[in-house]
Amino acid sequence: MNEYNIDIGNRIRELRELSDITIKEIAQELNITEETYIQYENAEIDIPASFLYELAHIFKVDLGLLLTGEESRMNIFDITRANKGVSVDRSKEYTHENLCSNFIHKKAETFLVVVDPKKNPAPSLNSHPGQEFNYVLEGSLKIYIHNNEIVLNEGDCIFFDSTHRHAMVALNDKPAKFLAVII
Repeated sequence: MNEYNIDIGNRIRELRELSDITIKEIAQELNITEETYIQYENAEIDIPASFLYELAHIFKVDLGLLLTGEESRMNIFDITRANKGVSVDRSKEYTHENLCSNFIHKKAETFLVVVDPKKNPAPSLNSHPGQEFNYVLEGSLKIYIHNNEIVLNEGDCIFFDSTHRHAMVALNDKPAKFLAVII
């Protein structure tokens, strides 16, 4: 794993220890095995963005702290210039760019997500607290959610309960790009 992943794993461990939560307790709360949780902390496997979002919620910190190690401090506005968002390449299936990492006490997380069809032949389902809004900017996606398969094309959007397991795959052998807002 690269240094970025190791830093995130170390921040997660530190927050867990400062919160006086055992590995067993947090693994149970996240509904994963202790072994998987330890692998995340040790940066041995990719950490899904949805998992980081859940951890930020549990530790009551902004996602930006987990991603960058810095406290969010903007409270009136936060500008992210084109292609300057914080990269959250936490999964082989998707690339995420956090579009607002410095605004404090956000009520939503915003990501620009790209799904590469070559890296995602069989989607792995994930879930996280809250609700999610996805707006397709380029390409076509098939969204798997709660025993449904929904095709979205450029300009289409979906709003859903993200506690239900879900995944996205790019269609037509082309990458798909969408705006994701997690509330």
